[in-house]
Amino acid sequence: MSVFNLSLFTQGGPMMWVLLALGIVGLVLFVERTLYLHRGQIRAKAFIDGLKNVLAKRRIVEALTVCEETPGPVAVVAKAALLHAHDNADAMRFAVQEAAVVELPALERRLGSIAAIAQAAPLVGLLGTILGMIETFRAFMQGGNYATANALAAGMNQALISTAASLMLAIPAHLAGHFLYGRVRAVVRDVEWAGNEIMKYLLTDYRQAGQPQTPSKAETP
Repeated sequence: MSVFNLSLFTQGGPMMWVLLALGIVGLVLFVERTLYLHRGQIRAKAFIDGLKNVLAKRRIVEALTVCEETPGPVAVVAKAALLHAHDNADAMRFAVQEAAVVELPALERRLGSIAAIAQAAPLVGLLGTILGMIETFRAFMQGGNYATANALAAGMNQALISTAASLMLAIPAHLAGHFLYGRVRAVVRDVEWAGNEIMKYLLTDYRQAGQPQTPSKAETP
């Protein structure tokens, strides 16, 4: 018989329903965040190299269109730099930083909830353990000197099941939080690199290629 059955679940006491609710919420948040971060993480180097190739042909509108069609904060930051391609370095840097400030907090959204579930699950399990021990002592008091082992075992069983269930929830939740934070850090590094790289290109190669050539004296009418 499998240990994951309804009878064993009900033997864990009322806190098992709280743990079940926390587990469902945590699973939904983890799936949603994983899909969101997967969609927002692109190959930053390939994306910036593609923008450089388009900008080398002086097609800044096409480059902006590419940024709009590409999901994720890397494209948003690059678009902010392109919109200020002809401004001075301070204005461009401010625009890029402002775009990053808006985009980056969205990456960490709901990660705190997953961490809270991982921290709350053992506490809920501890509460279930205490309730189980209360049941054990109540059975002992009611039975007096002739309390049966079965009467005492029910409370102990509830305490152990509640504790085990809380750990089975807390451990995956902790691992899920670390995994998602790692994905967020990777996206943040891509955003920082892409912002610096596109600004450097716009302020040097792009502007130098767009400057008109000074005619020589022989060519001057």
